[in-house]
Amino acid sequence: MGLSLMWDGTDIFWRENNSDDWAPLHPSSDTPELAAAFDAAAPDGMVGCAPPMLTALPEPGTLQIWSGLIVRTLPGWHSLVRGPANLPGPGGIAMYEGIVETDRWFGPMFTNLRFTRTNIPVTLNPDYPLIQLQPIQASAYRDAILDSTEFVPGMEAMSEADWLDYHRTIILPNQDPDRPFGDYAKQARRRRSDARAVCPMLNG
Repeated sequence: MGLSLMWDGTDIFWRENNSDDWAPLHPSSDTPELAAAFDAAAPDGMVGCAPPMLTALPEPGTLQIWSGLIVRTLPGWHSLVRGPANLPGPGGIAMYEGIVETDRWFGPMFTNLRFTRTNIPVTLNPDYPLIQLQPIQASAYRDAILDSTEFVPGMEAMSEADWLDYHRTIILPNQDPDRPFGDYAKQARRRRSDARAVCPMLNG
């Protein structure tokens, strides 16, 4: 469903897009339909324990929204939660991002946002993406990997191989006035397609 949100500098208010009535968050709110759906599926002892849809966080102007997902990933895989890549979000809010260790923490996938203006409604439409959930291998951001980064003090320290690669990726394409638009993206898609053809496991 669509939502409208508003922050007056102190309190957060919300409404469904088909409603004219604003309701305050003190500190969380839900819809009867969501709670009923959870209770219908939950085993005995968990009825009434549905995650709240909206929660006002202690920090001023910050809000937590449940995505509707309860997420579990394979061992060694975590979830990066962020705003959609290359897609501008609705004005008036800024999305937070973070990594959740969903291979061991099984629960509702929330996202947090911060209001950047007051007394102006922010509309969230059901057919426009709000967040992106990206699986990420835990080993990719371990200290041993991140600490292995090497910086050179300046361009004079770049190697001959670096300059050759720069020439290939930057200079040569710009010397061709007839180069096709989006050639890098096409090549990247072609490499992914070739990799799937060679390794059928990637198709799963």
